[in-house]
Amino acid sequence: MSESFRALMLTQDEDADGKGAVHAAVTNLSNDDLPEGGDVLIAVDYSTLNYKDGLIINGLGKLVRDYPHIPGVDLAGTVISSSDDRYKAGDQVVATGWRMGEIWWGGHAQRARIKADWLVPLPDGMTTRQVMAMGTAGLTAVLSIMALEKHGLTPDQGDVLVTGAAGGVGSMAVTMLARRGFSVAAVTGRPETADYLTQLGASKIIPREDLSEPTTRPMESAIWAGCIDNVGGSTLSRVIGQMAYGASIASLGNAGGIKIETNVLPFILRGVNLLGIDSVMQPYENRVEAWQNAAKWMDLDNLDAMVTETNLEAVPEYARAILKGQVKGRVLVNPNA
Repeated sequence: MSESFRALMLTQDEDADGKGAVHAAVTNLSNDDLPEGGDVLIAVDYSTLNYKDGLIINGLGKLVRDYPHIPGVDLAGTVISSSDDRYKAGDQVVATGWRMGEIWWGGHAQRARIKADWLVPLPDGMTTRQVMAMGTAGLTAVLSIMALEKHGLTPDQGDVLVTGAAGGVGSMAVTMLARRGFSVAAVTGRPETADYLTQLGASKIIPREDLSEPTTRPMESAIWAGCIDNVGGSTLSRVIGQMAYGASIASLGNAGGIKIETNVLPFILRGVNLLGIDSVMQPYENRVEAWQNAAKWMDLDNLDAMVTETNLEAVPEYARAILKGQVKGRVLVNPNA
C-alpha cells in the first residue's frame, strides 16, 4: 500500500477569539502525519456520518479544540500494524466512541492510528461495510434495546415509542425492535418518511407535532410500554407523562433541545425509569456484547435500504443536511471511493 492516503481535513481560520470559520477539504497525507500515541495503524474501509460529525465539520459545539483535524466518530477496517499484542496485521476491527473524531483524529480518511483499547474485533457474521452501515447509530440503538429489556420490557406489554424515527439511531431501533417482536410506534416530523418507516417494521406512525406540544397536566393516559428517545426537549418532557406503569425510556439524543420540563409524579406514581444511554465510553465487554447482538438482531439483507453511500468529497454537504434534519437513515462514508 502506498504511504500516501486521502483524508477529509478540517482547518480553522486564524481568529483572536479562536472562533474562525472551519473549512473542510480532501487532502493527501502520509502515515507520519497521523497523531502519535496510537497503538494500531488501520486501513479504513468505511466510516459513517453522525449528528456529532455534522456539528464538528461545520465548526459548531466547540467539540474540536485543535486544528488541523480529521472528523469521523467511528470506523471499520483492517489492521496494517500494531504495537499491542491484542491485534495483528490482517485483523478486522471496529472503533466507536472514546471521542474519536472529536479530540482524536477519526475515520474520515483512508488510514487511522488509534489506541488498541478503543477497538473491538469485527463481529462474527458481519462485514466491515455492514458494521459501519450500522455504525455508532446502530450500536447506540442496540445499547438502548438492551437497557430496556434489562429493565423488563417484553413484546407482550404494548407499543414501544421511537422518537426521531427516520434518523440513524431511530431507523436502526425501529427495524431491530420489530424483528424482536415488538410493536413499534415511530415518531417523525417528515410525513414523506412514513412508507420508509413502515417498511422497516413500524406498525404506527405518529406525527411529531402530536408529542412536541407541552401539556399542563402532570400525567396523561398511560400509552407506551417503552421508549427510545432521540430528541429530548419538549418531546421527552411530554412522553414521560405518557409512559405505562414501570415502563422505561432510553434517552440518547438532544436534537430537540437539552432541557426537559417534568415533575416527579410519573416516577413516584408509575415507577417510570429514565435511562441514559451513552455509546462513547462503554466498556469493552459491553461493546462486544452489543455488536454480537447487532449481528443477530439486524436484518443484514435489508440493511442497504437504510444506507446512502458517499465519498469523502461529498461528506461536507451531507454534514450540513444532517443538522437540518434532512438525512434519512444512515450515511456510509467510503474513503476509498
